[in-house]
Amino acid sequence: MKNLQFPIDFVFRISTFSNDFTATDAYGHTVGYIRQKMFKLKEEIKIYADTSQNQLNYTIKADRWLDFSAAYAFYDANGNEFGKIVRKGWRSIWKAKYQIVDDNGTPEYTIEEENGWIKVADSLFGEVPVAGILTGYFFNPAYKVMDKSGTKIARLKKIPSFFGRKFQVTKEGPMDEGDSERIMLGLMMMILLERRRG
Repeated sequence: MKNLQFPIDFVFRISTFSNDFTATDAYGHTVGYIRQKMFKLKEEIKIYADTSQNQLNYTIKADRWLDFSAAYAFYDANGNEFGKIVRKGWRSIWKAKYQIVDDNGTPEYTIEEENGWIKVADSLFGEVPVAGILTGYFFNPAYKVMDKSGTKIARLKKIPSFFGRKFQVTKEGPMDEGDSERIMLGLMMMILLERRRG
């Protein structure tokens, strides 16, 4: 996932039993097909080149069974770890907060939800019969990616859509080409976790 052409769109599939989505770039080219098997105690995400699932490019693995403060390590096609995303435990109760770290465990980027109230409203109205299926059009959380100096370099936002199945990543500032893989994998894992939380 280098030389990415932004914006990158994430579109979840609603016709399968697995939690999966396709990522496409500004020209409609597939960046990756992300597949999460359901009902696994220790999460493992596979990122394929496309929906044919013939070429595995990356794997993301949790370091423990279901846990609020789990870390999710990134592996390339050869099984080499090159970073991870870590949920910031209790800090994520109100507003989601994650850190992306490099292969030495050094924090490089922070992903933070912009407005915690949107998630609260989405969860509350999502429980209302009939009206709940329309929340995807009205409550659209956004997440900012910041470097160590606090400069915003990317943003992921839910796009109004039926069942809340579309998200878009935009580039907001200079992004180190060498870090683009970790940032994109971090956002992919984060949105799988946050979408499940509601």
